[in-house]
Amino acid sequence: MFLGEDLLAWLMLALGGALFVGHGLALIRPPTLEGCEQPPRRPPLVRSISFALIGLVAAVWALATLVSG
Repeated sequence: MFLGEDLLAWLMLALGGALFVGHGLALIRPPTLEGCEQPPRRPPLVRSISFALIGLVAAVWALATLVSG
């Protein structure tokens, strides 16, 4: 099979991990805007937490699939 038999699990691990880390870091340290007089807006709390949890579930599920199979 092209790129191995566990390609979908590896892709899900990467996507879930990126979703979890990206939204988690956006909550911890929101982006700053250089040269802008207005303070930066924080990301929506509920949406960021829910996306981070979805990413965590996807990454854990993919990791369990890779370890068990």
